[in-house]
Amino acid sequence: MTPANADTVVLAGLENAGKSALFRSLTGQAIGDENNVPGSTVACREAWLRDTGTRLVDTPGVRLREDSAATRLALARLTPAAVVAVVMRVTDAPTRMRELLAALAGTRRVCVVLTFADKCDNGPALAARCGAALGVPVAAINARAPAAQELAAVHAALAGAVLLPAAPAPLVAWRAAGLRRPQRTPFDHARLGAWWALLALLSMFALPVVLAYLLSGWLQPLADAALVQPLTHALAATPAALQTVLVGSYGLVSLGLYSFIWAFPVVALIGVSMALSEESGLKDRMTAALDPALRHIGLSGRDLIPVLSGFGCNVVATFQSRGCSACTRRACVSLIAFGSACSYQIGATLSVFGAAGRLWLFAPYLFLLFAVGAAHTRLWHGALQADAAAPLSGQAYLQWPSWRGVAWRLRAVLAQFLKQAMPVFLLICLFASLLQGMGAIQALSSWLAAPMAALGLPAQAAGGVVFSLLRKDGLLALNQGQGALLAQLSAAQTFVVVWLASTCSACLVTLWTVGRELGARHAWGLAGRQAATSLVSAWVLAQVLI
Repeated sequence: MTPANADTVVLAGLENAGKSALFRSLTGQAIGDENNVPGSTVACREAWLRDTGTRLVDTPGVRLREDSAATRLALARLTPAAVVAVVMRVTDAPTRMRELLAALAGTRRVCVVLTFADKCDNGPALAARCGAALGVPVAAINARAPAAQELAAVHAALAGAVLLPAAPAPLVAWRAAGLRRPQRTPFDHARLGAWWALLALLSMFALPVVLAYLLSGWLQPLADAALVQPLTHALAATPAALQTVLVGSYGLVSLGLYSFIWAFPVVALIGVSMALSEESGLKDRMTAALDPALRHIGLSGRDLIPVLSGFGCNVVATFQSRGCSACTRRACVSLIAFGSACSYQIGATLSVFGAAGRLWLFAPYLFLLFAVGAAHTRLWHGALQADAAAPLSGQAYLQWPSWRGVAWRLRAVLAQFLKQAMPVFLLICLFASLLQGMGAIQALSSWLAAPMAALGLPAQAAGGVVFSLLRKDGLLALNQGQGALLAQLSAAQTFVVVWLASTCSACLVTLWTVGRELGARHAWGLAGRQAATSLVSAWVLAQVLI
């Protein structure tokens, strides 16, 4: 059964409503095509409704006021034949249904899908009572593991969608017995909940990063010996320009392979960690606990996930920021660019501190990176308004992860990295190798000698700063002369130069991605604001430490 005369079906609803699981069940896809809502920076996923010619559009979960505006904008641009499926948890129906339908009044033909049907004693009966009160088709489904009759009920509701009545019946008529509420966790504690959530989030990302770092460190010399070195010898008699483009410091093969080896493991392992937390409901509970604190720096709780993903890859994290609210996405991307040390940056920073014999500097470096990043985000973007950041949805359920769901989510992350991030990496490698061949990078390094001296740093360290503008692992240039430069620096100078090199700008790959996602003007503005914060903080550090 297909939606009658409908060319598009739109899923609209609150956060934590199970829309992603419903999208997966109805399309058989975890990803779909992602497109920004025209007139906003919020992305919608699209895919074909299974075995039909109807397009299914999954809009972002509504949490902030701007989310609702983006959703209404997306609905306004639909064809008259489109159907809006209002998705809501079965436990929220008695309290939230009227509010959500009022926000969607006057849109298109409407039906309602109640998810988490396994959390009540009789989902079909509750759906029937809601449908009778509303005057619109209502179906109940356990979207994570739908039964055949539940899928049939959803398709029937889509096919029977009707124009939304002007005034739905009072909600009291819908109340039903046997509704099971979400479990309580330490994250719900009034005073300690946010701290427990922060500890859990850090643990969730720390283990994948450490494991990926160890794996990449083991794979890198093997790849060099098996591919890069033989290719370098084979190209020895070829033109210098070809060698620069393929196996130079920024070559497509040399740096491209290095980028893959250092990025893919951490992206994959963080992807597994995130998929487990999302499928179990832990991610939503943790981010909800942190939401009040993050509002002070212009973010909501869910924005913390892309920020932490940035410790794997800033490009993938920028793509994941599509799930942020329209009013917080720019602030989230700003914090990713400044405070999320990607896998290349972490590896290079550890290498430099280790070569200098001062590995103990890494812990204060990471702490200061996030602290100054948070202050930077608050300074340039301000705090969220209390009414804008007020959550609209209830707590997420805790449940055992569905391995099928974990696999689907991981596949989406890996596809995003391979199809969107890696091509950008390779393009930037080509651009950087051309700059190196023309001598532009070396000239820029010489121009920075005076500013470096003002910070109490030697001119020879300018190369690491310049190279880090292209790639965050470019600060490995500080290891020049087998550590001769680092041997001349004090611990304070080493800390300041690594800080400046790693924070003065997002790498070109990230800026390119930000430009594609949010516009070139915003990318240039982000780069300027980050440079200002980096230079001021580096100067303060130099005055205090050197």
